[in-house]
Formats: sequence, C-alpha cells, structure tokens
Amino acid sequence: MCAIMGYTGTDIPVTRLEKGFAAARSRGPDESRTLEMPTGTLLFHRLSIMGVHPEGMQPFTAPDGSAVACNGEIYGFRKLKRELEGRGWRFASGSDCELLLPLWRERGTEMFAGLDAEFALILYDAPSDSFVAARDPIGIRPLYYGYSASGHILFASEPRCLLGLAGSIKPFPPGHYYKDGEFVCYRDITRVDEVCTDDLETVCRNIREKLILGVEKRLDADVPVGFLLSGGLDSSLVCAIASRLLNRPIETYAVGMSADAIDLKYARQAADHIGSNHHEIHITGRDVLDALEEVIYILGTYDITTIRASMGMYLVCRAIHERSDIRVLLTGEISDELFGYKYTDFAPSPAAFQAESVKRVRELHMYDVLRADRCISANSLEARVPFGDLDFVQYVMAVDPAKKVNVYNKGKYLLRHAFEGDCLPRTILQREKAAFSDAVGHSLADDLKAHAERIYGEDWKAAAERYSYHARPFTKESLLYREIFEKYYPGQAEMVADFWMPNRAWAGCDVDDPSARVLSNYGASGE
Repeated sequence: MCAIMGYTGTDIPVTRLEKGFAAARSRGPDESRTLEMPTGTLLFHRLSIMGVHPEGMQPFTAPDGSAVACNGEIYGFRKLKRELEGRGWRFASGSDCELLLPLWRERGTEMFAGLDAEFALILYDAPSDSFVAARDPIGIRPLYYGYSASGHILFASEPRCLLGLAGSIKPFPPGHYYKDGEFVCYRDITRVDEVCTDDLETVCRNIREKLILGVEKRLDADVPVGFLLSGGLDSSLVCAIASRLLNRPIETYAVGMSADAIDLKYARQAADHIGSNHHEIHITGRDVLDALEEVIYILGTYDITTIRASMGMYLVCRAIHERSDIRVLLTGEISDELFGYKYTDFAPSPAAFQAESVKRVRELHMYDVLRADRCISANSLEARVPFGDLDFVQYVMAVDPAKKVNVYNKGKYLLRHAFEGDCLPRTILQREKAAFSDAVGHSLADDLKAHAERIYGEDWKAAAERYSYHARPFTKESLLYREIFEKYYPGQAEMVADFWMPNRAWAGCDVDDPSARVLSNYGASGE
C-alpha cells in the first residue's frame, strides 16, 4: 500500500502540501518523495511490495519530463513488460507501476480500460503540461479530490491529506479518469451488455475458475503475504484456494472478542482443514472503546456498519503489524455485493436483486472496500481483494439474476456449489452468513451502543439535528460516530452517500439497525 498526492497549481507552498500528506504516512512508511513540475507537484509515500529496491521508488519520470505516482497493483505485468521491451522500452526496476508512462505514451487514456489492476494514479504529461488522474473500476484503491481557494484541483489517497487545503472533499469516482477539467467514465463494472444465460453447472464452474485465478494473481509479491480468516465462507475460500496454489502452510489471522467470539471456532476449523499457521487475536470491550476515535479518524466515515466492522479488523491488523513481517493481506470482501446479503433474501424479484447489487458495487468504495483499505493501510500493510478481480466481478454481474436470488433455501448458493468437494469442511462451506461485526462477538456492537447510551440523554435528537445537512444521525450510536467524524472532518459528511442500511423499501427490511441480527431470517447465522 502506498500514498499519492498531487496539486495542479503552484500557489500552495510545497511545505504545506507535505504537511497535509504526512497524515497518510502509514500507507507508505518506507520512503517519501516530492517532485515539483512547472505547474504542479506530485508526492509519494512508499510501501515496498513489488520491485523493493531503490529503483522502484516513485514518482517515475520519463526523459520528456512526464511523471506518474501510483498506488496500485498491475496484475500480469511481467508479460506486459516483456511486450513493451519488445517494442523498445527499457525499465530500471522490478516495479509494475514503472510500465505506466510507456503505456500512457502508447495508448493515452485508452490504457485505463485495458489495465487488469486495482489502482489510483496521478500523471503529469509534460508535452501538454497537464495532469491526469484515474481510479480502478471498483475503487479498491482510494483517491479523493477537492479544489483549492484558487480553483486548482488537488488529489490524495486519503481525505485527511486535503483538510485545510481544499474546500469540499469528495471521493474520486471509480472507473473514471480526470483530464482537462472533466471526469470521464472509462468503465462501468456493473454494466451488463448481455445477460449470461449459461446453465447452473457452467456458471458455477466459471465462478470457481475465475475466483481461483483471481487469488493466484494476488499471491505475486516480493514480500511476505498473509490472510485474514474470519471462518465465514468468503475468507475461508480465499485461504483454501491460496493454500492449494502455494502448496505450503499459509499464515492466517482471526480476531474475536474475549467474551463471546463466534468466528474464532469456525476460523480454527477452516485453518485446521487447510493446515495453515493460524493466529488468534483476542480483543476486549475496552480495546474497542479505546480505539474508537482513532478508527473513525482513519476511516473518514460515520457509517454505523463500517465502523462496527472496522473495530475488529483494525485491531487484528495492528497485531499483525506488531507481531509479524507480513506486508500483504488477502481478504474476502466484495462477495456479498455480488452474491447477496441476508437482507437480499427479501428481494421482491430478480430484477430488484440485480438493481441492489449494482447499487452496492457502485458504492463499495465508501463502505466495505473503504474499511478494508483503511484498517489495513493504517497498519502499513497492503490489502488485496480476490473477489474484486475485474473479470470475476464482470462475469458474476452478468449472470442471470434469476440464478443469483435465493431460490435454493441457502444464500450465496452459486458460490457454495462452485466449491463443493474437499476444499473446505461442510460446516464452513454451508455456514450461514453472519455479519462480521457480530461474529467477532455480539458484545462488540452491544458495547458500542451501551457506550453511546451512557453519553447521550433523552435530548439526543436535538443534538442530531445539528447534522441534518446530510445523513442526519438516527440513533444515539450514529450520533456518537457523527460527532467524532465532525471533530476531524467538519462539514465533510457528503464524502459518504448515506448510512449503509438494508433496502427499507422491501418487506422485511424496514429496520432501524444495519446488523443482519435484526432480520427475521438471521436464524442461527451468528452461532
């Protein structure tokens, strides 16, 4: 994980830019560099993952004065590099991102749609004396923007870098590039040009093959790789696939509340089955409350679900950073948005299920993907998300939604059926979905709600009204998070679309808490 920042003007002193950029130093603690151009500045914090030698330091520059700073991974870059070398390009490092300037010179903005990558980049094109920025189609790598008082645009990996430098701070739209003052969509990953009508067994075979390939790509690193293992279906599949591909014990990490951890027993079952070197991190209610304000500052959100789920994830990643040499973590995010949550069992039709999936994938960068990125990068680690593989996502989005809705009396049936066999124990493969923040231990969310109850009295709604300009808090817990958020990001609530909640328009989903625990079909999911 690295951090990038860019300013397209010269009126803000470089020292001020560097001071703002220092807020994201945890993303790239190895080395920092500032590069000044005639009409702007690029800044970079490095976490060495690919091409770890000094030659891999960014921003990369070209003889004509062009430069690029990128936080990303380009999959299959070695083959692409050989092709570029065959056309006369020469490279000084083993970094995948060094390919970007030659690709830009050959293809211009068309290169973005051709990248098999998760990335955010800022590029200075010397011949036109202009800046270009772009972000991957899902938004796995973060990028924000805002305008200075003089009207020049700023970009940064995290919004806290732009505080005091820009006015309104907004997330850079995934699948877009910025050029000549405009944002242009180069790829909408949710767009389905033709519905896939493959039969059930073909669909499941393709899901299996594409996910395996997605995991395989993400095992390529020049530093140690680890795995977050919750014991749920998604992370367990990623770990099982990786273990088989590597044919050696992998390092897996699970987190749970000391009082009532639910996930730990399932994570242990999965770890025993695949033979991993398994590590359990136990946390307490005190740990959670002590870390709450820091986590909200790191996240840059007030969303209830994101914050609850981030507490365990942040604390386990902190332990990994402190106790191991792991630098890359594979995780199980993005499966729910494709195959369904507990609440999507209530979808009134396949079309409604598909529309909800489109909405959730488009908003991932504000919720689950944001959580994984910040919790991991705040601890100087890099997140890789196999379920976010572009080919995999595009295929699943195109599958006939009549096959994706829960008509099987088992959520995520396609994914489970795709991996039936000896890949995982049946207790894991058929385990019902449990909300991560709940499965770390029901006491986690309960402790947070109780903490809010102790702070606010009966007049809490009047306090919530102060934030009615966008996403007004609707519970004491949400007010607590919003007040902490506003302390660090005053007036910036529009960075997040709204609170993540089930689709309240559907029968059975009109609830006042985002946890799946409140749904009638939760059943034994959290046991």
